[in-house]
Amino acid sequence: MLKRLMLAAMLILPSLATAEDLGRGQARVTLVFDQAIPGVPGKSLRGVLVEYGPGASSPAHAHAPSAFIQATVLEGAVRSRVNQGPERVYRRGESFSELPGDHHGVSANASDTEPSRMLAIFVVNTDETVLTIPDPK
Repeated sequence: MLKRLMLAAMLILPSLATAEDLGRGQARVTLVFDQAIPGVPGKSLRGVLVEYGPGASSPAHAHAPSAFIQATVLEGAVRSRVNQGPERVYRRGESFSELPGDHHGVSANASDTEPSRMLAIFVVNTDETVLTIPDPK
């Protein structure tokens, strides 16, 4: 089921934004699906498209306490650092995971000239409606 949802997203999502839509430094986050998981009471599967304009980034953050996340880069390249691990660049077709309680210290477009996009699939408690919690300032 997850593979089918990711394939459908890869086919449908390219039309959602262009480089002109995303200004420098901005990131756009769009919930693209939200589905209760049959046979797993209280759990949902949520797909989130994260689009970065050239040079854009997201503030450091954590996610809903129950969230397991599998993120796949759909276009361009994304810089990421989870917890105290090394910063890494993921390119189109590459994936990474985040476990419940992980901290996402770096999430950014790896390019200053081209946009990037990734699809983050969340397995999360259905009652958790806030998926991303920015670090306190």
